[in-house]
Amino acid sequence: MKDNSAMTILCMSSYEKGQEFMRQCKRDGCRVILLTSKSLENADWPKESIDEIFYIPDVNKEWNMRDVIYGVSFLSRTETIDRIVALDDYDVEKAAALREHLRCPGMGDTTARYFRDKLAMRTRAYEVGIPVPEFIHVLNYQRIKDYIKRVPFPYVVKPRLQAGAHGINKVHKEEELWKKLDALGDEQSFFLIERFVPGTIYHVDSIISENEVVFAIASQYGKPPMEVAHEGRVFTSTTIKYGSIDEKSLLDLNKKILHALGLLRGVSHTEFIKANADGKFYFLETSDRVGGANLAELIEAASGINLWAEWAKIEIGQGKKTYELPNVRKDYAGIITSLAKQEWPDLSSYNAAEVVWKMKLKYHAGMVVSSPSYERVKSLVENYTQRYYQDFFTPQPMHDKPTA
Repeated sequence: MKDNSAMTILCMSSYEKGQEFMRQCKRDGCRVILLTSKSLENADWPKESIDEIFYIPDVNKEWNMRDVIYGVSFLSRTETIDRIVALDDYDVEKAAALREHLRCPGMGDTTARYFRDKLAMRTRAYEVGIPVPEFIHVLNYQRIKDYIKRVPFPYVVKPRLQAGAHGINKVHKEEELWKKLDALGDEQSFFLIERFVPGTIYHVDSIISENEVVFAIASQYGKPPMEVAHEGRVFTSTTIKYGSIDEKSLLDLNKKILHALGLLRGVSHTEFIKANADGKFYFLETSDRVGGANLAELIEAASGINLWAEWAKIEIGQGKKTYELPNVRKDYAGIITSLAKQEWPDLSSYNAAEVVWKMKLKYHAGMVVSSPSYERVKSLVENYTQRYYQDFFTPQPMHDKPTA
């Protein structure tokens, strides 16, 4: 293994995120190169921790993969790239393809597919006995007709390769489903159909070293992310009670799915739903990245663990250096964020002593609260959420990204 001072980390990000990852790499003596979208040239990157930045032309954050391979291969004539890291979900497959092309260590195409392809991850979960809502690939029409006879509506039609709630549509009857599939045309095979399960959605955020989950924390969304994205709601998430039955179930399922999907090392954000009908947890999806929507700030406020920084340490070590998890704090935290009607919303009246972080982003209002008391955090989140609707909230429809 090379000395860190000689190690070069190529970070790929088509969105503005991962600043603390790059800072940690630099603190550990690495050379840091960022590959990002041309449209993010003026983003708030930690330039003091980045040795070089290269920009890829983009349309709606989409990169031409051949341009990426050509560009990074040309860069490799003068740089020895030791690690390639995708900081955003949309870059996971690109990073895997680059690792395969350059023969860099890390996750290759096959494993990466499990963490990007909603069909692949569901199929694998089902194979190992993890409960999943009934699903089917949009491929063979006779099988879809058999599925319709067997599984009651409503369904959700989901793109296999999108992130979060992008591209997801709910359908309530057969005629509506076939009309939706017809509209997809040749894109149909890039989608799946899944039974819509009413319930409460949870997420487990983890650190994995040598195929072992060394840190995991479970949280509960206030409103389902799909509802927040499509119908317009204030987004919230809160740490669930430590030692509860729900926490034990979620942590066990999380460990089982990550082991089954073969995540050797890194971080993960995994979502489950607790069904209203039977009280069971069902696996929804996972990823090999830090959760979006500022969930890293939520996790750090509750535990003292910065997922970006710890991920950087694991990437640098690549199993050749024993990873040591910092001391974990067991406080509770809650996050409240929303689109705002004001360019720079005034959060000064949200001044409880438990407020530990405030978002600084145009037309957004966001904060994190933290306390040793679960009840105090829950009360603050509920109170502040109602105030957000009065003070800041404005809805905005989601625009879908290309699917293939």
